[in-house]
Amino acid sequence: MARTLSGRLLTGGLVILIGVLLLLSTTGIAETDTLWDWVPALFVLLGVWAILRSDFRNLTGPVMVVAIAGTFLLRNLGLVPDAAIGTWWPLFLVLFGVLIVVNRSRRQRRLQHASVDADGELTAVGVFGGGDRRLSTDAFTGAEIVAVFGGVDLDLRDVSIPTPPAVVETVCLFGGSEIRVPEDWEVRLDVLALFGDASDSRPRRAKSADEADETGEPDLVVTGLVLFGGVEVLD
Repeated sequence: MARTLSGRLLTGGLVILIGVLLLLSTTGIAETDTLWDWVPALFVLLGVWAILRSDFRNLTGPVMVVAIAGTFLLRNLGLVPDAAIGTWWPLFLVLFGVLIVVNRSRRQRRLQHASVDADGELTAVGVFGGGDRRLSTDAFTGAEIVAVFGGVDLDLRDVSIPTPPAVVETVCLFGGSEIRVPEDWEVRLDVLALFGDASDSRPRRAKSADEADETGEPDLVVTGLVLFGGVEVLD
């Protein structure tokens, strides 16, 4: 809950700051042109904060935010011309693909180290539409969710995790995803939500001493990026 609250406070604070800058500009109280040049720096800091907060589990979304916002910051400072951005912008797509491959390789190395088969993974995509995926396995290790102007519902209530935590990486751009999990799972949200929301909507239930995880690891970690969308954990 504290992680979700802190993410909402950061997003809310960012919206308030941009609103204040707009108000100063429209009322003529102060000159804000120079301040606008530094707005991308806020997104760079948010991306770095998300990476550190997740103990480097969450890379794809935050690194993309840092790369894109950092490029526009350099442009505002006169260090990168507009023509260069117009020519080299496909590098952002290349970086996105590289990060996906890197994250998958990291999960596979972790599973190999734990002597766990990686067959319990899936990919769910909802682009300009929706998709429902329900998985039943006793060797769930992780999933990738991509929702772009669409939605994805992932049902994990019939799975078990041999080596916690399993990792679900989600990218939601103007879309959303719902992840249904067993009611006794401990879920950690390490999602970078910009003008969106990531929440665990399950009723709070205190664990007994027998159910407590001795390692302190959650059952499931949800990482990724939400931009004008939402990720919700349900039971």
